[in-house]
Amino acid sequence: MHFQNKVVVLTGASTGIGYSLAKLLPRENCSLALLARRKYLLDELVEKHSLNKNLTKTFQCDVAVRENVKSAFDEIKKYFGRIDIAILNAGTSYRASIENYSALGAKETFEVNALGIVNCVEQLLADFMKRKEGMIVGVSSLSDARGFPQSGFYSASKSAATFLLESLRIELKPYKIKVITVKPGFVKTPMTDKNEFYMPLLMDVDKAAGIILNGIKKEKRIIQFPFPTAFGSRLLRIMPDLLFEWLAGFKLPQRKNQ
Repeated sequence: MHFQNKVVVLTGASTGIGYSLAKLLPRENCSLALLARRKYLLDELVEKHSLNKNLTKTFQCDVAVRENVKSAFDEIKKYFGRIDIAILNAGTSYRASIENYSALGAKETFEVNALGIVNCVEQLLADFMKRKEGMIVGVSSLSDARGFPQSGFYSASKSAATFLLESLRIELKPYKIKVITVKPGFVKTPMTDKNEFYMPLLMDVDKAAGIILNGIKKEKRIIQFPFPTAFGSRLLRIMPDLLFEWLAGFKLPQRKNQ
């Protein structure tokens, strides 16, 4: 698969992995629609990296709000004429112990990480199915493996995202629509900078974006990295519940230089 002359939508483009992908994608000679809640950050990105303003357009969009998503996607289709590839990267993290357990925190996490994908896919399906072409790339996480302590909302929302994408992959196969699930391990972004615990194999964000881009080009069903973390995640899935709960009960080592 190549990106040349394709119209690509990228959500969550203002920071982290999305920001790095937004720097890489213009090199692929594609038209690019950048979406985020804070449009001014997208405009700053375009200026800072001298992106072609005829081929790159920024849009304000909160993926958690269905009406906002519809409005943004309507604008994209009006400006570019169509959408060929959607990289649904927008995400949020919420760590909460039982002492500060919050339904509002859970609501925000699920609305962005899981329903955000649903809201975007809703705007893509009719056109993709009619044309019998298109690609949906959804960013989940290797944390979808189990219910990790203090990360229950995040892990559950990413697990929901993984299963949503899996079901779409099966249902859309007869329509020749590709569905790719991206499952990174720990990547150094403003989101992970908030984590107080040690993160093994923490990866540079530009390197992670490169791996994702190459995986999309190869049309991999699942892009998961780094390998040791992906392998460990797979082991956790098949680990007996009692063993996982015993291991998860140990306090994680704290990060240095806090």
